[in-house]
Amino acid sequence: MTLDRASIEAETLLKVVLVLVVVWLALEIVGEVLDLFAFLLGPLRPLVGLVVLALIALWLLDWL
Repeated sequence: MTLDRASIEAETLLKVVLVLVVVWLALEIVGEVLDLFAFLLGPLRPLVGLVVLALIALWLLDWL
């Protein structure tokens, strides 16, 4: 049984590469937006973390 390593078509390979590039660009944009949001929050970031933690704890205890 021989495997043909070149069995994938060039168009399919280009589509895969295109999807990976789109995902990469989307992650870059999301990272920049989150970085800007974190910069705007400044010293309030620990407070936001505590609020998220409290909401998760309340949800787990069925108080929310």
